[in-house]
Amino acid sequence: MIEVEDLTKRYGNFLALDHISFNAKEGQIVGFLGPNGAGKTTTMRILTGYMPPTSGRAVIAGYDVTTDPIDARQQIGYLPETVPLYPDMTVSGYVKFMAELRGLADKKKAVMAALEQVGLAHRANSLVRNISKGMRQRLGLAQAIVHNPPVLILDEPTIGLDPQQVREVRHLIRDLAKNHTVLFSTHILSEAEQLCDDVIIIHQGKILAQGSPVELRERLQLSGRIYVRTRGKITALQDTLKRLMEINEIIPYQDGVIVTPKNNREIRPAIAQAVANAKLDLLELRPLATSLEDIFIEITEVGGDA
Repeated sequence: MIEVEDLTKRYGNFLALDHISFNAKEGQIVGFLGPNGAGKTTTMRILTGYMPPTSGRAVIAGYDVTTDPIDARQQIGYLPETVPLYPDMTVSGYVKFMAELRGLADKKKAVMAALEQVGLAHRANSLVRNISKGMRQRLGLAQAIVHNPPVLILDEPTIGLDPQQVREVRHLIRDLAKNHTVLFSTHILSEAEQLCDDVIIIHQGKILAQGSPVELRERLQLSGRIYVRTRGKITALQDTLKRLMEINEIIPYQDGVIVTPKNNREIRPAIAQAVANAKLDLLELRPLATSLEDIFIEITEVGGDA
């Protein structure tokens, strides 16, 4: 449904997207996870036709966003980070207006179907100014699905909502995935882990890791990466561990180092013995990446690749 290949975006000398590639299949919920400024919104704006890429290719439901922009946009429902609502319109009036812009024939039927799907049919005649923020977010989703597109692109759909509203929107996204491919951006780790079939972690315009939350955890756990911390300078610890033949890589991390063993070996006893022989005080010796949050922090701080 969504195919991105070698997508690049420059703003003058600033490289916002650095040759990223990923796919989202039919019926999947794909989370675009990264800190603010990572390149999530830039990617979504390119996919939705709001701006062109500098280079690379993006295809939505078989249509190239650059060479077939009108056809590509017809396949997309888009919820921007800030929903452009009109406070003096009614709820149904706003969705009808969006349906008219989409050129729908049976607007009344499409509007009511969209409002029912997002749970706003009972507020159809309410003014937008009189509904809660959570309902406004639902209204934004209603305008995104009114033309029943195969692909939904949602930019930070739960931002600014209270915990109850967040739960409601997450439940709605799960329901929408039954009939749509969903790509949504977030910087909330738990949200990606709870909702997504696949997660794409982006940082400084580059994709650092992608896969299901389970696959990402297993990939790093199987590598056997270990965090080691001792009292004193990190250089002394590095020099000690470099002597162990079983170690493939040593990377400074926080107040210690991350150690990657060769061939997934269990090397914690050898590390403990080497540290003791060097008369260093061992403070921490533990495996890394037991959750998506661990993975995110590791690869964005260390700059590694899962």
